[in-house]
Amino acid sequence: MHLPVKAVCKLAEIRRDNTAIIGIQYCFTSKVRVKLDSGLSINPKFWNSKKRCISDTLPESLGNFNELNKQLNAELRKVEDIISIGIQRNENPSEFFKKYYKPDQSIEFVRNEIDANNRQELLNDVNFNKNIYFQIDDYIKVKTKKVSADMPRIYRNMKDHLQAFETFRKKPITFEILNLNFYEEFVDFLTYDYVITRRKVSPVGLKTNTVGKTINQFKTFLKDRMKKGLIVDINMEDWIVLRVDVDAVYLSLKEINAIKSVNLQNHPHLVEYKNDLVLGCLTGLRFSDFSKIKQHDLRDGMLFKKQQKSDHWVVIPLRTDALKILENRSFDNFKPPTNPEFNRHIKILAKLAGITESITHSYKKGNKLISEIRPKCDWITSHTCRRSFCTNEFLAGTPVSLIMKISGHKSEKDFYKYIRISPEAAAYKIKDIWKERGEM
Repeated sequence: MHLPVKAVCKLAEIRRDNTAIIGIQYCFTSKVRVKLDSGLSINPKFWNSKKRCISDTLPESLGNFNELNKQLNAELRKVEDIISIGIQRNENPSEFFKKYYKPDQSIEFVRNEIDANNRQELLNDVNFNKNIYFQIDDYIKVKTKKVSADMPRIYRNMKDHLQAFETFRKKPITFEILNLNFYEEFVDFLTYDYVITRRKVSPVGLKTNTVGKTINQFKTFLKDRMKKGLIVDINMEDWIVLRVDVDAVYLSLKEINAIKSVNLQNHPHLVEYKNDLVLGCLTGLRFSDFSKIKQHDLRDGMLFKKQQKSDHWVVIPLRTDALKILENRSFDNFKPPTNPEFNRHIKILAKLAGITESITHSYKKGNKLISEIRPKCDWITSHTCRRSFCTNEFLAGTPVSLIMKISGHKSEKDFYKYIRISPEAAAYKIKDIWKERGEM
């Protein structure tokens, strides 16, 4: 279901300074509604009641309407997250919203507060060690200090999926019931019954690889608890981690140059996103690494970087364009974007660069193969950078062993998952090989 959350600003609520609070309203039922202060306020005559956003007629002296709307949208997403958590925990969503929503607190802070309260409740339970969610929270707390910044979110997704399954089956999930039957029922639920509540049209069922990722993280968590002697051994021999190869795009050197050359005179806010996109494609680093490059990482025309995910050092020779981007960067004032921000803006960049050919993307959902056709720019994400580097170097004939030294892949099997060659590129590559080999 789509959560009934909306922004409201009413002329009847105008204050002495001619502004009114922009509220966020949650309609639990037709009669039960909760409205809280979003932390933003404007003169109601600059409120677009039809689109429920700040109007573009807002004078610059009162603020930038685009930036203010971004803040408002961030607050709306935070409210949806909080209410979704409340629903998954079988709490009254209205009361949960009132208890935990504060405009000056990030969703990470709120999650930590919720987990802390839940943890305290469990500490008062003599059997708290047997509570699977307490153990997951403890696992996340320990792992957060040792893994990349994005991993705790993946762990929490696994926990959310498990709680949703518990609500669906209407029986508590304990360590004692974890067997092959549980695994099969959990996979079926995630594939066919799990409802994604964060979208206007709520799809039912997760993609095969998303299901596989949840099972993989759950198995890793259980192995950690067994290794520490906190739970008895569980037979997970037949818990298969589902995975299918999916279509994925990469940017050719020609397309990277098109992005580098795109005129941003009317879009100056995209300049840093363009630089990071080009830099990622020319270095093969993950987003968590190339978005956080420091000045001391740059030495003798090389980039010395400790990869956040693998904790391994890589030394990357820099092309002229990549070196120029870093040499012109003001590191003291540089603020790295978030991954969602980056993904949203690079799609716009690719569109401006004319990368709009239709691409079919196929994925499995249960036993069905689903295909979607969209412009190529819509398929581009931060991970496209890493895939583009590996594919372009492979096509150029760089030995795989050398590419892996830069990309940090531990095995050729993992490396080849990144290679995405179009039929046309493959044909030209074979022609080049034939030229080197000579005639028959």
